[in-house]
Amino acid sequence: MIKNVVFDIGNVLVGFVWKDFYESFGFSQEINEKLANATVRSALWNELDRGKMTDEELLAGFIANDPSIEKEICMVFENITDMISRYDYAIPWLKDLKGRGYGVYYISNFSHRAHVQCTAALDFLQEMQGGILSYQERVIKPSPEIYQLFLTRYGLKAKECVFIDDTQVNVEAAQKEGMKGIVFHTLEQAKTDLEQILTAD
Repeated sequence: MIKNVVFDIGNVLVGFVWKDFYESFGFSQEINEKLANATVRSALWNELDRGKMTDEELLAGFIANDPSIEKEICMVFENITDMISRYDYAIPWLKDLKGRGYGVYYISNFSHRAHVQCTAALDFLQEMQGGILSYQERVIKPSPEIYQLFLTRYGLKAKECVFIDDTQVNVEAAQKEGMKGIVFHTLEQAKTDLEQILTAD
């Protein structure tokens, strides 16, 4: 019997809108591509979420990926508030599930910088019983440890949880730990898939 719904955060409960954010600076398309390759598309981006490097070390690493855009990288990462956009549906969705007796939690690859600077978009967290932010534990999805840590910390049974994430490999990792899983594509699709699991249970 499913008792808990566990959410990823980025592109599920908020938008990770880095493309729009970079474009808002008015850089050329060439510069935006260089920025993406030096930051969000680089292997170093995972280290942002893993929380093992300081902001200064990460910034230096991004610059080292492409020193030709040092000025632009520094401009972008001075304040990343607008890299995360608020989804108006998040709180009503969570409240609906809570009202029906389900626990609502999160497991998310998330950075300290985003947690601190994007608080307005994360107002739904107060509606949730708890969860795991990767930077705090220094482990990221799809590592089995992050799911195991979550279940242990909150005393939950995997078979009683359904996990919703926009990344297939993260959902598969949760399923290997015994959870049900849904890959989020759209809100309507995710809600439909969730209801099918909840009503069939």
